[in-house]
Amino acid sequence: MHLRSPAIVCAARSHGETGVILRVLTEEHGLVAAYVAGGRGRSLRPVLMPGNLVEAELRARPGSQLPSARVELVASRGPWLGEPLPAAAIGWATTLAAAALPERQPFPALYQALSALLDAVCHAPSARGWLPGMTAFEALLLRELGYGEVPRGGDGDWAAQLAAFDVLGPLVARYPLADRRGDVMAARAMLRERLGRIA
Repeated sequence: MHLRSPAIVCAARSHGETGVILRVLTEEHGLVAAYVAGGRGRSLRPVLMPGNLVEAELRARPGSQLPSARVELVASRGPWLGEPLPAAAIGWATTLAAAALPERQPFPALYQALSALLDAVCHAPSARGWLPGMTAFEALLLRELGYGEVPRGGDGDWAAQLAAFDVLGPLVARYPLADRRGDVMAARAMLRERLGRIA
């Protein structure tokens, strides 16, 4: 396997002394895991933050289970990761993609939706501008994974947006995250708690 593609960083986990196991979402190849040598170093650590858009080059040697990756930063979400609410939104969206999507199965609509959602989180003046996009992303993920059509609603006032977000929570926990909901749903709970502080 050899591919080069724009990709959204969904998760990065330390491996060994200096390496990182990276999970990125690409439009044509879906969610792909790869090893990044030196990923914990000073120059690569800011590149591998969840939500960042990167240009990823992945190569797998014959007999190797995990491809190696080289990544170049295209767009950073770093400035928004210092703000509690945008950081929670970026964290939840990327964590959900990393946990729920099967490896190497393309979901172009989900890639495009996640890219648009991350842009909205970073550029909308408030959560009221991106929360409908978050519920739309969750509903699309459920539909793309075969769990049926989910009425998303929530385009009205703030209370309606929160209610629509609350309706989707149990469905996401029950279906795509059924065997690993604890840790993953904690990211959603943090986002919901921060959204609840908005008057």
